[in-house]
Amino acid sequence: MGFYLLSLSQFLSSILFLFHFQTTISSSNYSSPSHSCAHDQSLSLLQFKASFSINSSASGYCQHPKTESWKEGTDCCLWDGVTCEMKTGVVTGLNLACSLLYGTLHSNSTLFSLRHLRELDLSDNDFISSHISPQFGQLSNLTHLRLNFSRFAGQVPSEISLLSKLVSLDLSENDNPSLEPISFDKLAQNLTQLRELGLSMVHMSLVAPDSLMNLSSSLSTLILTSCGLQGKFPSSFRKFKHLQHLNLKFNNLTGSIPYEFGQLNELVSIDLCFNAYLRVEPNSFDKIVQNLTKLRELRLGYVNMDLVIPNSLANLSSSLSILALWGCGLQGKFPGDIFLLPNLQVLDLTYNDRLTGSFPSSNASNGLRSLALSSTRISVDLENDFFTNLKLLEVLVLKDSNILRSNLTLIGHLTQLIRLDLACNKLGGQIPSSLKALASNSKLTGEIPSSICKLKFLLVLDLSNNSFGGFVPQCLGNFSNSLSHLNLGMNNLQGTIFSKFPKGNNLVYLNLNGNELEGKIPSSIINCANLEILDLGNNKIEDTFPYFLETLPELHVLVLRSNKLQGFVNGPTTNDPFPKLRIFDISSNNLSGPFPTEYFYSLAALMAYDQNTVYMESIYATSPYSIRVTWKGFETEFEKIQSALGILDFSNNNFTGEIPKLIGKLNGLRQLNLSHNSLRGQIPLSLGKLFNLESLDLSSNLLTGRIPQQLAFITFLAVLNLSHNQLEGAIPSGKQFNTFNASSFEGNLGLCGFPLPKDCNSSKAPTLQPSNFHDGDDLTFFGDGFGWKPVAIGYGCGFVFGVTGGYVVFRARKPAWFLRLVEDKWNLKARRTKKNARRNGVRRN
Repeated sequence: MGFYLLSLSQFLSSILFLFHFQTTISSSNYSSPSHSCAHDQSLSLLQFKASFSINSSASGYCQHPKTESWKEGTDCCLWDGVTCEMKTGVVTGLNLACSLLYGTLHSNSTLFSLRHLRELDLSDNDFISSHISPQFGQLSNLTHLRLNFSRFAGQVPSEISLLSKLVSLDLSENDNPSLEPISFDKLAQNLTQLRELGLSMVHMSLVAPDSLMNLSSSLSTLILTSCGLQGKFPSSFRKFKHLQHLNLKFNNLTGSIPYEFGQLNELVSIDLCFNAYLRVEPNSFDKIVQNLTKLRELRLGYVNMDLVIPNSLANLSSSLSILALWGCGLQGKFPGDIFLLPNLQVLDLTYNDRLTGSFPSSNASNGLRSLALSSTRISVDLENDFFTNLKLLEVLVLKDSNILRSNLTLIGHLTQLIRLDLACNKLGGQIPSSLKALASNSKLTGEIPSSICKLKFLLVLDLSNNSFGGFVPQCLGNFSNSLSHLNLGMNNLQGTIFSKFPKGNNLVYLNLNGNELEGKIPSSIINCANLEILDLGNNKIEDTFPYFLETLPELHVLVLRSNKLQGFVNGPTTNDPFPKLRIFDISSNNLSGPFPTEYFYSLAALMAYDQNTVYMESIYATSPYSIRVTWKGFETEFEKIQSALGILDFSNNNFTGEIPKLIGKLNGLRQLNLSHNSLRGQIPLSLGKLFNLESLDLSSNLLTGRIPQQLAFITFLAVLNLSHNQLEGAIPSGKQFNTFNASSFEGNLGLCGFPLPKDCNSSKAPTLQPSNFHDGDDLTFFGDGFGWKPVAIGYGCGFVFGVTGGYVVFRARKPAWFLRLVEDKWNLKARRTKKNARRNGVRRN
């Protein structure tokens, strides 16, 4: 899937009704020459205005604060966004789209007193999760109602069905409001004149797909993206003879697209992508391509088409501008005539690995803006004809494709390029000095030319997993403030990191992992205020710990592993360091000194377990972000990063001191690796509080004492390595400890019991008891009490002092002196105890 395809789809969905509203409401300054605005209408509008503030972040697609022109004592029919009836002066149209309105829309709003309204547009504002008021049902003259993209929430009220004159209704892209089956049925039955319906991201999982058949037969536009619809695809669409735009993507529809679909000969666009269990039968598809002569956009990504013969596509309309059939299971020869369609702008056939054919470079549609043939066997020649004919290309995605010949010296003709992916190909030849190729995973060689910095439209630059060598062009840090995604990882790049990151840049992802970069980490990186992922691992960077990175407010991932960082890590230098950091990897460096305990007071993002299963990804790239870390003992490249993933890896350094008990507060940790340091003391009981931990490695330290039995209650713990320490006693038995082998405990001469061959003789392994510590219990969380050694020492000293003192007293016969001595010492101890209690009380607060 190409960037252009995704962005165009989202853009068209967002503005589908915009053109109609522009023609019907845009004459906002029109009023009757003989009649000004009615006083009650003006008053209602001013009160409505007063109930909201103007907030620059309240509108996203556009910004036009229309209510700022609303002034008391002026004719409201001349105000921005207001349309009046010619004779009476009543307000009939209100277009407040993109007006930066911020606040709650209450049911007693004076908006609902404007009973003559026929057209109302409140789209693209921020009503901060206001519920859609039932009072909308009182505006019975409404023909057009747009409440999309304005953060409405709650249930869609059944009173919407009272608006029987509605021609256009759009409630899309809000805060997941829900529509119950009974309310949908009323809406479908009563809105008999409805022609345009947009309910994208309105939760409708309980609405049966067949209920859609009850909608008005006048429908020309139906957009139900991401509504949670589930069940069999509606059996018939025959009644919708006027349907032009149909979008049901990102649902859970099943079954087959009905044969009658081919009778909807007014259809202009079809989007059924991401309905994984939906399929197209050959006879139905043949009917679609033969009869739908007006079709311009056909998107069937991940719809099963494995029985469809590709040659049947040759009958598609010559008006076709977008064809997206990724991951459809197509097999056989793709008809070359499709490439020649004169209006074709977007072609995406990715992930059809049995699709063959040949792309005609010389006479392909020169209007193509996005071409994606990844993971197909369609042959392509990247030579003169290709580059000179397709100068409008913005996206070229040929990852793991069938490139026969290439002459990348000509790629400079693609001046509009936003993204180029030639990954996983076997391209050869000399890399020219003018090369601007952006290719991941293919083994391109040569140097990255500084001329690449002339691509001012570039949003995503990915040169990773190649064999590029030489020095990194210093201009890469500041050649474009638009650049969001920069990946040069897994090459052979030398020199230093580009040092100039300008203020105001848009960089979100920076990956330089797996090169031979030297020098220091540039401090100008703090200008990357939007940076979420920074991976500089596996280089030769010689520096101290870069404290300035603490100030990056959006940083989620920091990987500095396997470099030559040295010196102490003294702890935070700011009040709120790393506020969003969830992956912190400084392993395999030369860092030393006391373990940086202070950081564990401030890693707020790791203190809460995030159950979110989404993956971090660029809105501009079609693939998620990737990083390289050690995961469960193996170096692993995460091709996508789950937003809930929590990793601390301080291994292979020379940190000293004890493991802080406060580490038990980091509930979001999934992996903790402190191995190969010089840590002493006991394993904190508080580690047993990390219930989401999957991997724990404390090996090759100087840890002493017993293994806390609480660790057995970490039910997700799959990897445990406590080897090569100085632990002693019986290994806890039961639960997770039954799953670990001897290698988890080897090199601890004092340990015994399963799974080690050494028997504990008469000392049985301790029976597991339920964990008895609680959140906020300072006695268990911050300290483990006294051991037997200090008690024995105290007992012995007390015995000697008592016998000696008693002998002196009775020999000198001065019991009063002894009593005064003891009394003074007791009073001093009591005063100290009270002071310590007050101090500890303050600390707990």
